[in-house]
Amino acid sequence: MNIVVLGPGAIGSLWAYSLHQAGHTVALYSKQEHDKLPLQLDGNTPITLANNQPVSLQNADVLLVTVKAPQVIPALEVLRSDLHPDCIVVLMHNGMGTAEIVASRLPNNPLVLATTTHGALRQSRHQVLHTGQGSTQLGGYNSKGNQCDFLQQVFAHALPDVYWNENILDALWLKLAINCAINPLTAIHQVKNGQLADEAFKPTLHQLLDEVHQVMTCEGLTLSRNELNTHVYNVIQATAENRSSMHQDICHHRLSEIDFITGYLIQKAHDHQLDVPSNEALYQQIKRIEKSWTS
Repeated sequence: MNIVVLGPGAIGSLWAYSLHQAGHTVALYSKQEHDKLPLQLDGNTPITLANNQPVSLQNADVLLVTVKAPQVIPALEVLRSDLHPDCIVVLMHNGMGTAEIVASRLPNNPLVLATTTHGALRQSRHQVLHTGQGSTQLGGYNSKGNQCDFLQQVFAHALPDVYWNENILDALWLKLAINCAINPLTAIHQVKNGQLADEAFKPTLHQLLDEVHQVMTCEGLTLSRNELNTHVYNVIQATAENRSSMHQDICHHRLSEIDFITGYLIQKAHDHQLDVPSNEALYQQIKRIEKSWTS
């Protein structure tokens, strides 16, 4: 297949390299102005991929979007005129809230949502490390996207394990809940994920998850409060040495994905006339930190 990866950061580069090695024609779209970019995964042989070439986009069967949530809509606006209406758009990023907008802006394109637990780290500008073996879930968002279950085999052949999930929104909500618990706290306190298992964070996490579970229940998810707690603490333990993406963004004075994580939760809570004061407090703290860089 002809596949364009929009946003070759850590995860985007991991998938671009893996899909290329699986035999697909892969091109990139990035902020870099060069028409070709070298890319290396771990210590493997480097490859060179086309970059920012309209013809690649015009011929694309799949557009894999791996930019951060706040960049999704602006990035797609720039590319929309060159995107064929049959091209499958796959959104793979933290947070929620972009799919509704993308579906309205690209009403004719099949839209697929993805979530992955693979770990990746940018070692240098052109080298990415695969730091943790994980799995990926794909699922359709609109009616045309629902017909794209063959992508499971395409992606699985490149980077297993991959599953097609008919209820992908449930999986995304669970990831959102985990991110609401972990990301703002690690960013504000500048701690690794594993430190959230300390007794000092237990009351705050309990309050956050109580609120998140109420919203999830109103959204139709059947996950129990105890199951949610287990999922969150399992991730804290499994990623104990990791620094969350929000932690890294705040550390490097980059705008975070807070609007598409906790902000999205708050929006849904308001839709259901629920109060989520603990989550709102963390949201405001992150926004104040971001604002302080420009004041």
